[in-house]
Amino acid sequence: MPREIPLFNAMVPALLLIFLGTLVLYLLLDRLLADWDLDRLVWHPALFRLAIFICVFSLLGIWCYS
Repeated sequence: MPREIPLFNAMVPALLLIFLGTLVLYLLLDRLLADWDLDRLVWHPALFRLAIFICVFSLLGIWCYS
């Protein structure tokens, strides 16, 4: 995957597009976890949500760049 992608005649980093994709996936996953009420099972819900976002972003970044 190229490191920069042309978007409306501007070169944007590919990680920006991966970040936006991660944001969409995270919102869907967060909604799913909220529907199942899994927040009550974790010690710190905000930290858990941040960890999920970082894990999804890292997995997509590694998948796209490998």
